[in-house]
Amino acid sequence: MTDVAADHAGDLAELASWQRGLRAQFPIVHGHPSLAYLDSAATAQKPQAVLDAVQDYLTRSNANAGRGSYPWANTTTALVEGARERVKEFLGDPRPERSQVHFTSGTTEGLRTLARDWLADLLNDGDEIVVPFADHQANLSPWLEARDLLARQGVRVRVRELPRQAGSGDYDPRVLGRITGPRTRFVAATHVHHVFGVDMNVHRIRRVVGPDVPICLDAAQSVGHLPVSVADLDVDFVVFSGHKAMALPGTGAVWARQQRGPAFRPGGWSGTPNTVGIVSLAAALDWLDGAGTGRIERWTVALTARLTEGLHRMPAYEVLGCRSSLPAASAVQRRSSIVTFRHRGIDAQDLGFVLFSRGFMVRSDGHCQAGAEDREGSVRVSLHVHNTPEEVEELLSVLASLQ
Repeated sequence: MTDVAADHAGDLAELASWQRGLRAQFPIVHGHPSLAYLDSAATAQKPQAVLDAVQDYLTRSNANAGRGSYPWANTTTALVEGARERVKEFLGDPRPERSQVHFTSGTTEGLRTLARDWLADLLNDGDEIVVPFADHQANLSPWLEARDLLARQGVRVRVRELPRQAGSGDYDPRVLGRITGPRTRFVAATHVHHVFGVDMNVHRIRRVVGPDVPICLDAAQSVGHLPVSVADLDVDFVVFSGHKAMALPGTGAVWARQQRGPAFRPGGWSGTPNTVGIVSLAAALDWLDGAGTGRIERWTVALTARLTEGLHRMPAYEVLGCRSSLPAASAVQRRSSIVTFRHRGIDAQDLGFVLFSRGFMVRSDGHCQAGAEDREGSVRVSLHVHNTPEEVEELLSVLASLQ
């Protein structure tokens, strides 16, 4: 066994007892032992601590935030404001006194809010922005909408495609350096790709564009799955969904550094916040910190390494993303929790139905992918801390029987 493969096997062995204790904290997983939930990139399951926090809030102090002076309302207001600080702490914010957290319904709304209420104030006629054309649709459409809105006001903004390397799917800093210049005002990027499952190395973008260009990071597939440090990434916005980070659906957050460009202040009347969702988000971040996002990443990387190695040995399957990262001996960066593939003879939707009949819940469609790849379906397996090596081995056995 190579050193790299031994490292992954060693992580699974070292963390096995820790993982069993965490898996037992997911009622829906523990209550359905014959099913394997492999769709955490779409929405994550909730640990008991999050469910308890929601139940406690709804039965003890449920009220509106910032709308009353009685104790329940005051408690709710304090919970919401405390959750803002909790997000900053979770992201390793080096200057929390200066930054801002705005709660949204999820990543999509957060990105659209930035495009509508912040980006338009940054740009002038002739400026350029760089955005991903082959990531999630939610990280492309808002920027194009902002361009079109400005065009109707007589402000012409050029949208450039964030370049990618052909072989790996990673961003290409060398090409980025050639297409950016003094009129580059903004860059949007993705932290972990929702189809390829790899860290897109966004820290290299700052080195290319310099110290003054704001960078917005779609962190929907990284927050809750691996350590995220805004101090290390040096980005200006981090946008993520609560439901992918073990909180309830309908909540998310925009973290804004407030150091480059105009200050981020969402427009319009904010209305009633999703207080129960925000409570669940704070509880989820507490749970994730207790579990250790670094250990969660080690566990899921080891599981995906085993899955990609097994698929690599089956000629009937094409794994999307960097081919050189598939063997267990590869030193190339591994997928953190997502493996997406196609069967060369079975339609993705049909394969998804077959897998569910064998107890595996996966996603099988275009995965909201922007660009031409959206037209062709594939099967996405997305793992989290509650998944086991046994589930991966059984999945590989079923897939092998379909060759």
